[in-house]
Amino acid sequence: MAPLPDAPGAARSPRQGTGSPRRLPRSPHPGTAGVPGPLRPGPLLPRAAPTPRRVGEPGAAGPGAAGLGDAVPAMPVPDPRQCGQSCPCPGLRTKLPVLRWLPRYSLAWLQLDLIAGLTVGLTVVPQALAYAEVAGLPLQYGLYSSFMGCFVYCFLGTAKDVTLGPTAIMSLLVSSYAFHEPVYAVLLAFLSGCIQLAMGLLHLGFLLDFISCPVIKGFTSAASITISFNQIKNILGLQGIPRQFFLQVYETLRRIGETRAGDAVLGLACLAALAGLRAMKSRLPRAAPAEPLAARVSYLIIWTAATARNALVVLFAGLVAYSFQVMGSQPLTLTSSIPQGLPDFQLPHFSMATPNGTIPFRSIVEDMGVGLAVVPLMGLLETVAIAKAFASQNDYRIDPNQELLAMGFANILGSFVSSYPITGSFGRTAVNAQSGVCTPAGGLVTGALVLLSLAYLTSLFYYIPKAALAAVIISAVVPMFDAGIFRTLWRVKRLDLVPLCVTFLLCFWEVQYGIVAGVLVSGIFLLYSIARPPIKVSEGDVLLVQPGSSLHFPAIECLRDAVCSHVLAAASPPCSVILDCHHISSIDYTVVVGLAELLQELRKHGLSLAFCSLQDPVLQVLLSADLEGFQHFPSREEAERCGGAEPGGGWSAPFTSTSESSLLPAGLIQ
Repeated sequence: MAPLPDAPGAARSPRQGTGSPRRLPRSPHPGTAGVPGPLRPGPLLPRAAPTPRRVGEPGAAGPGAAGLGDAVPAMPVPDPRQCGQSCPCPGLRTKLPVLRWLPRYSLAWLQLDLIAGLTVGLTVVPQALAYAEVAGLPLQYGLYSSFMGCFVYCFLGTAKDVTLGPTAIMSLLVSSYAFHEPVYAVLLAFLSGCIQLAMGLLHLGFLLDFISCPVIKGFTSAASITISFNQIKNILGLQGIPRQFFLQVYETLRRIGETRAGDAVLGLACLAALAGLRAMKSRLPRAAPAEPLAARVSYLIIWTAATARNALVVLFAGLVAYSFQVMGSQPLTLTSSIPQGLPDFQLPHFSMATPNGTIPFRSIVEDMGVGLAVVPLMGLLETVAIAKAFASQNDYRIDPNQELLAMGFANILGSFVSSYPITGSFGRTAVNAQSGVCTPAGGLVTGALVLLSLAYLTSLFYYIPKAALAAVIISAVVPMFDAGIFRTLWRVKRLDLVPLCVTFLLCFWEVQYGIVAGVLVSGIFLLYSIARPPIKVSEGDVLLVQPGSSLHFPAIECLRDAVCSHVLAAASPPCSVILDCHHISSIDYTVVVGLAELLQELRKHGLSLAFCSLQDPVLQVLLSADLEGFQHFPSREEAERCGGAEPGGGWSAPFTSTSESSLLPAGLIQ
């Protein structure tokens, strides 16, 4: 399942086929699943000629690894006995993944984690301010949502690259279900975290598999258009534009003559700068170790500027706005003042005071409605998809259920510091990986940078123009629109265009309607394939019936109709019917009842029914049912050789067992 991007310049997943990713070797120690292997060089550390080592030797780089050679030592493989001594409780290492890599942490890892954490921090601060605008909340709530997830994931996460925080998709959902009320948004984070935590404890992550790729693509493409157009008003400096998409389009076009020239010029300039820096980074060749120091330093400067392009553009726009303020004229629309200081650590409010009274907890939950299912599921889907993509690219493993626990704890604890729901960020995760991060400890640096911004820099955020933040958002969400998916599905399977288009179109009306409708349409297609499995019927002296998949209760009528229609419509009726069960791995009680009725119906027409190639679980269920006239053969050939038996009579050497035929009906549930 493709991940949901939310930032510009995001590295595409391996399934999207952009280049051949460097792969890291798996740790030869079986107890280190989820721990990054030998590390890639960051931008500050060019490749050195690796020292020849054997695979499996401490510090060795396996096949395909981009080792650092002597520049950064590879992660040594610990002795299992030493691991047991350092952590006497193996279950604790499973629930606290930090204990897997912390005992082997090195100064070389610290250097790369520090660089990656600072780089991601320079990206997350301007994005957090911008995404709070998308969520319809005061800007400080974007920063409140940007540090707790970094700290929690460092201890509970199993992917070294993933960073948690506010994203464009989650901010759009919060805007739909929190009604621009901070109390609703924070409580939504708490309840979503509880649901995610329960799913992780109950191992319910498989529910995410029912959200198909066309539904996700339709949602993200629609979200890209919705979020981008929502920021056009800030680019043009328009006020009082409604948030509903169709009304927004109408009002923006009607009032386009009210555009403020200063906001429009600055917004378009910021968009051009972000697009140019992004293109520069994608085409920047890596500096070879043999090149002069000046060339490598130049590469480092350009790489840093392109990676931290959001921070640079916002800083430049802020300086322009401050210059106008000093001169006494301000042609730009500025953000409102942001309260300085860290948020209070407290329980979220379970009621909300209004001028007309107090809204109780029950009414808040009713107002959120389906959002209590959509928000946690989409958050988990985004995080797990991103973690799997980068784990595959960098050749390490993750634990999906542990990821659910990490997400749940991050949202619950985040609500204590006024955070709205967070999830994995594809764009910042890509920046983290490209910066050479070694462990989840890089998130500690990112979280610390956000805290420093809240404590000391909020007074400077007043001078950030809204047009600059709008440019950051548009630049982040435009890559989410995947026009190629329509052509791909038309070529591969046109039926999948139905859930894609349903989701895409309805998301412009309401996000929740689009997602729910897309999942329902995909579910109907799935149920139809179960209720109408492919059935191949070969006519002749023996009627051979071959179901193409397992039989479940909606499919038994289809099977009976296929058999009876061929038996009754045949010019020369067959002498017997053979049911080839080679592809049937499971059946249920309703199928057994239907097969018993089919046996009786064929017997009335003077025909017999034989089963062949039964798998053990299916055979045990049928034997337990003690069907009258039930006969089975190990292969189709033997069943065809014995096809001349009288109905209800004994065929030559069929498999029978009087002891097994008297099994209890409990066998029906196997």
